[in-house]
Amino acid sequence: MELMLIRHAIPVRREVEAGPADPDLSEAGWRQARLLADYLASEKIDSLYASPMRRAVQTATPLGELTGHVPHIVDDVAEYDRHSNEYVPVEELKAANDPRWKEMLDGGWSVAEETEQEFVDRVFRGIESIVAANQSSRVAVVCHGGVINAYIARILGLGNQRGFFYPNYTSIHRIAAARSGERSIVTINETSHLRGTGLPMGLFQK
Repeated sequence: MELMLIRHAIPVRREVEAGPADPDLSEAGWRQARLLADYLASEKIDSLYASPMRRAVQTATPLGELTGHVPHIVDDVAEYDRHSNEYVPVEELKAANDPRWKEMLDGGWSVAEETEQEFVDRVFRGIESIVAANQSSRVAVVCHGGVINAYIARILGLGNQRGFFYPNYTSIHRIAAARSGERSIVTINETSHLRGTGLPMGLFQK
């Protein structure tokens, strides 16, 4: 089967005093999500899944409308910061040389709810359950940069490498998943739908 892991579109910055920030998509993010949907409209997608976080569900919405699929919500593909009371796009952290950016570069882990190993195990369990339920299908899973890193690093045998590469917003990562258990990377950071639009693509591309 073909598994497509898709990072959400760019959300707004949101910081609250209590409770999870869980931001909505920005205006640019909604444009990215619609371009993603148009790009994938010609492919036969058999099932659509999403993290329960707003930025993932909203990114999946235009694709669901075009394909006729209501996204199945899977809690196990939520991001590691799902309970954080702040969300600052990583580009802003980098531009400000924020200490949180340096922590990410150093591989720091400051999440109280689960250890890094627990996060990686949760992600792997969740994605593999989707694979098992969709043999001989093409499936799209809208999730998060940390989730994509964790899963791809795991299948490449790299251990816990939550931030070993940077998935761009609405980037597509295709994996061929065989019944035998073999997992093969087909594409990484596929973002043709954003070329020439002027929309944010990642840390270095515009």
